[in-house]
Amino acid sequence: MEMMELMKSRHSVRRYLEKPIAEDLRTAINNYIDKTRQESGLNIQVCYDEPRAFKTLLAHYGSFRNAVNYIAFVGKKEEQTKVGYYGEAIVLKLQELGINTCWVAVSYSKRKTALKINKGETILCVISFGYGETQGTMHRSKKAADVSEVIGEKPSWFDAGVEAALLAPTAVNQQRFKVICENGVITIRPNGIGYYVNIDLGIIKYHFEAVTKKKAEVIN
Repeated sequence: MEMMELMKSRHSVRRYLEKPIAEDLRTAINNYIDKTRQESGLNIQVCYDEPRAFKTLLAHYGSFRNAVNYIAFVGKKEEQTKVGYYGEAIVLKLQELGINTCWVAVSYSKRKTALKINKGETILCVISFGYGETQGTMHRSKKAADVSEVIGEKPSWFDAGVEAALLAPTAVNQQRFKVICENGVITIRPNGIGYYVNIDLGIIKYHFEAVTKKKAEVIN
């Protein structure tokens, strides 16, 4: 599937079927995460069939159901943008494999996970995954003019990059970012204060680069 179409088809899903991930898919997921771990240098851990992390009141109020598989990013706060970038690459790979996902910030128990956390590290973010009860729904989105600015001549590929950025999942759908094109140089910046903005910026950067094949610099 073309990358833009993959982004359009992927929506957050919090309710999953009571169906274990097939062995061939586990192998594909593990291989992709191994590759991503090596490329990024991030501490990425994956847990299957592990129900304790999402047996919390927060998960209940967050409408999670049968969330027993998750990918966790363990590290230091300065790695958040990198977590967003490489985490979204994993999310879209899972979507391609027919697996639904949800970025999770707080609706899980950090104490009850099966993760290995070294001194000086913390759980930066978690992605739940599984076979969704549904494929999720599209949320309202800002317009391109709300999140972009062009200084000088606009490249032909810029609009597609902004469209991809608007398809990026952000915490509580806040979309607090701005993509700036200044004489062909792309920067992505926060636009206001919000939750987990640095992770959001990494996700947006991945979307923009994956569609345009052009580099974008995140300015925190």
